[in-house]
Amino acid sequence: MPKPKKRGSNHQRGAGGQPRNVQPFSDEDASIETMSHCSGFSDPASFTEDGPEVDEEATQEDLEYKLKGFIDLTLDKSAKTRQAALESLKSAFSSKILYEFVMERRMTLTDSIERCIKKGKSDEQCAAAGLACLLCVQMGSGIESEEIFKTLGPVLKKIVCDGTASIQARQACATCLGICCFIVTDDITELYSTMECLENIFTKAYQRDRDTNGVSSTHNTVLHISALLAWTLLLTICPMNEVKKKIEMHLHKLPTLLSCDDLNMRIAAGETLALLFELARETDADFFYEDMDLLTEKLRALATDGNKHRAKVDKRKQRSVFRDVLRAVEERDFPTEMVKFGPERMYIDCWVKKQTYETFKEILGSGMQYHLQSNDFLRNVFELGPPVMLDAATLKTMKISRFERHLYNSAAFKARTKARSKCRDKRADVGEFF
Repeated sequence: MPKPKKRGSNHQRGAGGQPRNVQPFSDEDASIETMSHCSGFSDPASFTEDGPEVDEEATQEDLEYKLKGFIDLTLDKSAKTRQAALESLKSAFSSKILYEFVMERRMTLTDSIERCIKKGKSDEQCAAAGLACLLCVQMGSGIESEEIFKTLGPVLKKIVCDGTASIQARQACATCLGICCFIVTDDITELYSTMECLENIFTKAYQRDRDTNGVSSTHNTVLHISALLAWTLLLTICPMNEVKKKIEMHLHKLPTLLSCDDLNMRIAAGETLALLFELARETDADFFYEDMDLLTEKLRALATDGNKHRAKVDKRKQRSVFRDVLRAVEERDFPTEMVKFGPERMYIDCWVKKQTYETFKEILGSGMQYHLQSNDFLRNVFELGPPVMLDAATLKTMKISRFERHLYNSAAFKARTKARSKCRDKRADVGEFF
């Protein structure tokens, strides 16, 4: 790979110190600008079989040149330009492994993220927090990542606990705090401190029904959900003695959140309960929960909810989730899921693995499969071993022609349409009224 051009060299910058050939753009095309240059790297099958050979070295150099321009634009005076640059960097980091590029510029990126979180408005803070997550995913666990977290951790905690900050910014920072701590920290004291910060947020939801001062209003529910999910993620890497303490502290209080008006809060609470029961039974095979009858009654009601005032989509989603939660609590069972990425398969066979997978899928989006194939940190988290190396000949044999793909997709579409048409009969909705 050619040596990256130095930041600030004359041939990169035009008049006024602005990066050359990197035009400010609107929010709509912020991510498209970068994705157009890196989406082709995310999957070997994205190259056409008979197309011209791609000069990967030149393309990589062009991509890095653009990314350096975006990094410079995170210091721009315009908030809109800074946000667009952050979004473009997020798109690139989620769709491609850029370890060497990021390693050389980690401190510059950290400084830019810190400045945007401290001084930016709500949308810019959210974009910066998202980029911080992806920066840590790119770097993985190690000394360099710990340095990043030492810088950003206090800033994130300050925003999370700041009642005057926007709910969206606090929500994004809570998620970022949990993910970055999960990735980088080997310091048990820092882990406990981060969990305590998140606990102070979501435990306010326990008193929501009794609150008369509006402190724990519906407006704050999204923040409570993010804090709860981030806390749950960190619980999965705690020592067993700490897990026992947290279970004793929260297992009797979490069921109160199952009555929340917000669907996402009910689901988050239900999945957290399933995970706590799973961890409790791992630490103690004879674990006994005193209010099991009352809890299973609540879960069964949610798994068969037919209230007409709820939207059908919400009811279906809720019933699907709580059927699995009820099975986990009552029968110690988990419905195994299979995730395909490239030539590999991964089986999600427990709530801990499901929680971890869903968290990283949320921040990586469509790049999740690519990172599962190539990101050493994620492969280590899911115990996938070193990346599978495939030579060009093997990749070519794995490909199918466009015409064959078209025939396969057409057949699959017809089969799917036939299967769904049977479920559209009015008789299939009878269960909605019970």
